[in-house]
Amino acid sequence: MAINVGAARDGEPVAEINTTPLIDVMLVLLVMLIITLPQQKHAVKLDTPIPCDPCEQPPPRPEAIRVTIEGDGVITWNGVPVNRATLRTRLAAEAQRSEQAELHIEVSRYAKYGAVAHVMAAAQREGVTRMGIVSVG
Repeated sequence: MAINVGAARDGEPVAEINTTPLIDVMLVLLVMLIITLPQQKHAVKLDTPIPCDPCEQPPPRPEAIRVTIEGDGVITWNGVPVNRATLRTRLAAEAQRSEQAELHIEVSRYAKYGAVAHVMAAAQREGVTRMGIVSVG
């Protein structure tokens, strides 16, 4: 309990509120709330892989295909210049493979946006699913 000693004269009303009983009531309510809450049981179910004795090695991934678009619009397939028709046939052949190689598109800083959009649209149209743009220096 708080005691007011000092400046107040006897018989005068005190303008200060004694907060000690309020704090005691709040602490009791908090303890009751904590006790009555049910315990939370968190469980995370994991499907871990089953170890195998003679594990088979996965087949090696095919090497990535590098398509380069130069500033003057020349398109190369792994360093070999190709025209747009040849590019489409090679993309279609790549899309038919069971394990597609990644298509890395390297774009020159001076290449036009239309040439890049054409290569990406052709790849998507032919069914190539693994494609990305590679930053060049």
